[in-house]
Amino acid sequence: MDAATIAGLLADPARLKVVAALALGAGTIDEVARAAGLPLKDVALAARRLARAGLVRRDGHDLELLTDRFGAAARAAAESAPPPEPLSDDPAEDAVLSAFVREGRLVSIPAQRGKRRVVLEHLVRVFDAGVRYPEREVNALLGVWHPDVAALRRYLVDEGLLSREAGVYWRSGGWVDV
Repeated sequence: MDAATIAGLLADPARLKVVAALALGAGTIDEVARAAGLPLKDVALAARRLARAGLVRRDGHDLELLTDRFGAAARAAAESAPPPEPLSDDPAEDAVLSAFVREGRLVSIPAQRGKRRVVLEHLVRVFDAGVRYPEREVNALLGVWHPDVAALRRYLVDEGLLSREAGVYWRSGGWVDV
């Protein structure tokens, strides 16, 4: 079973509720119906469809979610996915960025100064040279990357990548694409 098929099965609200109830410990059709707030008929139909797909083992009124199938599908999808585009032409920078940036978001702010500098030089590119930004706009731009915008602002200013005066910021460092 592939991840797309599983996602398609779980797109149905009743089947999703049945899977959730089973994952949370329900073990019979009656328990699933109570936990999911669904009529027995809907649970039986969803359980039959999930069992045909190989996600649920059904023995009379007893149900078991085959959780290993989800993990196997996720691993297979990850293995068949194309490698991500490099975030930098420099292999060393790309290694650092790949460790801290996932799907356009900063998963954590590096504690090590050298790695943090690489990440900050990547982030500062959202600011155009010669443009002044009010703090509210800086927060909005940085908030797309990470929720701790205050720390990012402080690091960008401390590293000389942004300058600040009277609540207005401007780009003052880093490489500029031409």
